[in-house]
Amino acid sequence: MPVPTQDQFKHFANRFELLWNLPNCIGALDGKHIQIEKFPHTGFENFNYKHFHSTVLMACCDADCLFTIIEPGFAGRNSDGVIFKACAMNYWMTHGGFNIPSPSSLRHDESNTPFPYYFVGDEAIPLSRNLLRPYSSRTLDNTKRIFNYRLRRGRKSIECVFGMAAEKFAVLNGPIRCRDPTTVNDIIKSACILHNFVWKREGIEYRPHDTAKMDETAEVPTNIRVRDMSIHEGSSATTLRNHLANYFLSLRTSLPWQWKFAVPEGNTE
Repeated sequence: MPVPTQDQFKHFANRFELLWNLPNCIGALDGKHIQIEKFPHTGFENFNYKHFHSTVLMACCDADCLFTIIEPGFAGRNSDGVIFKACAMNYWMTHGGFNIPSPSSLRHDESNTPFPYYFVGDEAIPLSRNLLRPYSSRTLDNTKRIFNYRLRRGRKSIECVFGMAAEKFAVLNGPIRCRDPTTVNDIIKSACILHNFVWKREGIEYRPHDTAKMDETAEVPTNIRVRDMSIHEGSSATTLRNHLANYFLSLRTSLPWQWKFAVPEGNTE
C-alpha cells in the first residue's frame, strides 16, 4: 500500500472536514487485536489482556473508511501506546517521512494562522504537532469536552473500517489458523487491501449517524468565552490542541448538536 501523496492528504483533509467536521485532519489511527494460534517458541508474547493470543494491526484510514496506512505484526501482549512508539508509522510521522502538506489556515479561523495537518488517535497515542489525541478525562471543562467529542467523531472512521473489514473478511475476527508470523501478516495485509477494493467498487459513502436525523436548529450557547489562543510556526502540540478546542466553540465552526452530545445536561461552566 503506497504512502499517500501530498495531494491525496489534502483530499483526505477536505473529506474529514466535509464528513466529520474536522479541519486539516488527514487520518484516524488505531490498533486492532486479531486472534491467532500461538506461534511456536513465543511463550506469552502474544497473549493479551483479553486472555487470548493475538497479533496487532496498527492502521490509519481516511474519512471514507478506506485504509491508507497499515502495519501488522505486533505482539498482542503490548498496549497500543507501546506498539505505536515502536512502529514505523510513528517514526515517519515524527521524522518527516510522510508527505504531510505544509500547514494551512483553518476555515473561518479569524487568526488566519497556518495550522498543521494532523492525524487523530486515542488517549494511548502521544500528543504531537501532527498527531492529536483527546484531553485526559480527569481535567475536563466544557471546552475540552467539546474538543473530545469532535475528535471522537473523526475517530469513528477507523472504528468503522475495522468493523466493516472484519464483517466482510471473517479472517480478521480470527483465530487465524496459521503458525507462521510472516504468512499471518500477509493474510492481514491482503484483507485490508481487498476491503479497499470492495468498498470502492460498492461506491457507498459512509454518513456519520449522529447527523442523519439531527435537529440542525438546536440551540447553541451564546455566552461562551472563546480564549485567545494565538499560535505560530513553532507552537507546541499542547498550544495547537488548545487553539483547535477554542476554534470548535466559535459560532461559525460549532456544530448545532455538539453541546447535547458532549456536555452533561445542566453543566454551564
